[in-house]
Amino acid sequence: MNIKSVLKKTLTLEVHERNVTLPVATIDKLAFGGNGVCRIDGKVCFVPFSCPGDSVSLRITAQKKSYSTATIDEIMIPSPARTNPLCSIFGSCGGCNWQHIDYDAQREHKRNILSETLWRGARVDLALIGDLVAAPMPYGYRNRLQFKVSVRNGVLGIGFYRQGSHQVEDAAEGCPVAAPVINQVLTRFRVVLQSYPDVQSISQLSIDSGDTGVIVIIHHGGKVTKKNRTYLVDQASNCGPCTGLFLKSDTNVPLEKIWGSSDISYVMNEAGSGDKQLVLTYPPGGFAQVHQLQNRAMLAVIRRLGAFAQSEHLLDLYCGNGNFSLPLAAEVASVTGIEGNADSICAAKYNMTFNKVANTQFFCDDVASAVCRLADQDCTFDTILLDPPRAGAGDAIAGIVRLQPLKIIYVSCDPGTLARDCGILSGSGYRVVTSVPIDMFPQTFHIESVTLLCRS
Repeated sequence: MNIKSVLKKTLTLEVHERNVTLPVATIDKLAFGGNGVCRIDGKVCFVPFSCPGDSVSLRITAQKKSYSTATIDEIMIPSPARTNPLCSIFGSCGGCNWQHIDYDAQREHKRNILSETLWRGARVDLALIGDLVAAPMPYGYRNRLQFKVSVRNGVLGIGFYRQGSHQVEDAAEGCPVAAPVINQVLTRFRVVLQSYPDVQSISQLSIDSGDTGVIVIIHHGGKVTKKNRTYLVDQASNCGPCTGLFLKSDTNVPLEKIWGSSDISYVMNEAGSGDKQLVLTYPPGGFAQVHQLQNRAMLAVIRRLGAFAQSEHLLDLYCGNGNFSLPLAAEVASVTGIEGNADSICAAKYNMTFNKVANTQFFCDDVASAVCRLADQDCTFDTILLDPPRAGAGDAIAGIVRLQPLKIIYVSCDPGTLARDCGILSGSGYRVVTSVPIDMFPQTFHIESVTLLCRS
């Protein structure tokens, strides 16, 4: 029987003493969200944990008006792009969803997802999508992770929620995408928490590792007693390379330091001057990119697309701790950074002073409100750089347009909201020049990108 006839036939299996007809299909591509995509009777069908090129028999799990969902009953002909996952709990853990796909194929489909999304949402031509900046380390790269904690029948579990549930899948062997030092700390904390007096009250461990410093935050529900604190202080020498331990209760109280240092930092390069290194810090619990090698690669893409001149005035929206503002400051006349998170702005100001950057100023403000006030004051900026959260910059777009920058550099972690915002900007006199996908999150469907828009 040839492949074409295999793909067209259906299988009849005996299930619960009755015949059930299972459709057979070929997985065509991957979708944002992680699922494979095929067609059943002309309707799009989304299939988790499938791989483009797979020939599969499917069990339909849901029928919607315009699409269906299914699970794989049998992989009849596996795709050449299939590979063996490194993680023993892959498929049940709710974290990675592409470990079964060869990394070269992941790269190809991430670029395709970005290009298709930008075409649908903003009519950006495929020719304007740059080559994906691949990660040099597809495993062992994450320097920030949140591990869920549970105790069931007296057994401590530390890992991630299972697919579609709040039940913790124990990552007993660590996490393959985590930086090695994070797995070392996790192993030590498994032992420490076994005898913690109130372990049932712990919901999560957050572990951040920088170029210097490894910070752990214990998310703790309910009252933290003196006995709890004393135990954690006494265990400091048993926590391996951890340099600081903090407690975060479920109430709106500040982060509490138990022991050690709050310093966590990483290195970014300042262009020129022999590529001077800037040391940037961020507060425990604050935001930082999860893949520092790709963070630096993203800065290089911003530099290339921005082609900044010494006379330029740069506005950095959602600037965080100065992650891009401070390395770029040496290339322009001035940088103004705006961010709504007060802790991040405190870190940005500290980083500005520590690194002796003189032509930068930072303000804690709602970005959408701030850009409107800047426009009301007739402020001008040659370039606006923005790195909004996953929801995009929708509320700030009108103010950005009023400021009339020559260039907009949009850093995005969500192709859908990027396409929406580019569509709005294209109707306001800006055209997409190029969009460069960056693989910040190997083994997952997530895509970072840097898009350059210029005023027409």
